[in-house]
Amino acid sequence: MASPKFQSSKGTYDILPDYHLYFSFIKKVVRHRCREAGFRRISTPIFENVDVFTHSIGDTSDIVEKEMFVFESKSGKKLALRPENTAGVVRAYLEHGMHQEPQPVELYYIEPFFRYNRPQKGRFRQFHQFGFEVIGEADPAIDAQIIYLSHKINQDLGIADRLTLQLNTIGCLDCRKQYKEDLVNYYAGKERSLCEDCQNRLHRNPLRLLDCKEEDCQILASMAPKFETVIDAECKEHYTLVKEYLDELKVPYVENSHLVRGLDYYTRTVFEFWSNKEGAQNATGGGGRYDELVEMFGGQPTPAIGYAAGVERTIDYMKEAGIRPPNKDRIHVFIAQLGPIAKKRSLSLLSELREHGINVVGSAGKDSIKSQMRVADRLKAKYSLILGQIEVQEGTIILRNMDKGSQEVVQMDDIVKTVVERIGDNSLKKKSLWEE
Repeated sequence: MASPKFQSSKGTYDILPDYHLYFSFIKKVVRHRCREAGFRRISTPIFENVDVFTHSIGDTSDIVEKEMFVFESKSGKKLALRPENTAGVVRAYLEHGMHQEPQPVELYYIEPFFRYNRPQKGRFRQFHQFGFEVIGEADPAIDAQIIYLSHKINQDLGIADRLTLQLNTIGCLDCRKQYKEDLVNYYAGKERSLCEDCQNRLHRNPLRLLDCKEEDCQILASMAPKFETVIDAECKEHYTLVKEYLDELKVPYVENSHLVRGLDYYTRTVFEFWSNKEGAQNATGGGGRYDELVEMFGGQPTPAIGYAAGVERTIDYMKEAGIRPPNKDRIHVFIAQLGPIAKKRSLSLLSELREHGINVVGSAGKDSIKSQMRVADRLKAKYSLILGQIEVQEGTIILRNMDKGSQEVVQMDDIVKTVVERIGDNSLKKKSLWEE
């Protein structure tokens, strides 16, 4: 078969129905856990003024330097497809006066994002993340609660035992200023041993040298000065309390002094969930404090913390674990009909069954019953209802169990009740749209 004339763009993909089962399940879990914890959902625009990201993420970050989709509007304004969501959420927090609401403000999102990076397993140019932000509270107990919420979502999705929580503190801006100087001094004379990216980062963003994945860079990083030598008493106490609260919540973690995260706005607590596989450092998600970001956007000094996880990578871990989400799209009943009178009756029957929460498909064409039953097989329907002119005249219908291959004649007046009883699923109780 020849290749189709048009295909999806490099780094993008179609979310087909089977894959959507995972998306729907993840969304359900995230919504449930976030609502439980008092979070409200927010959606920011897919594109923003480019300054929203360059101002907050940092000019030396990989996202700004290499990965943003930037374009110019007809008015000449530079815009960017959002590469992450924290900056947009903070912009919305200030723009809409949310700083005047009771603090902290707790928000969550499930959205698509865009980065122009090299496509590979679990990494796309259009990808999806879920995440949450707590703005307006500095207490380390909030750090622990955000991490706990992330951990519970991983448990609900069945992947927590495949991940290890990596935890670190990168202190406040004052601590980091001294530490950056120490790092630059340590790497002086060692530049030739660094990869090209790290050579560029050395004087622009030296913290990023600590989490480089190149082997030579990792060896040098292992012998670099430790952050604990410059961290001040207040930041140290904050980190100690975060760990104590995590112990209280029984969330296991590994302290990782090289974990710094890739965005300039992070302060103090940073964390990621890494694969347990030998040598793997593919994080499903991560986050940390950004206590200076609201002020950078022109607001009053406001502490905050957030977390984001990649949906595609999460699905990869779920598949590796053999987890199959419940399929609520499965067809319960297929209605096969033959003749104009039967077709007319099947339309009202379709409506009645759907009102009782039954997933039902009806044949609308003029195919033979045999052809229609082949369609029912392909759809993996649990039952088929077969209706012809004789059945309509007699007020009956044939109920066929597709798994067992058995069938029986049922009175038409009793068929809806009979199907509901046979399927025997409490979830079939019809809910209003406001209850779902």
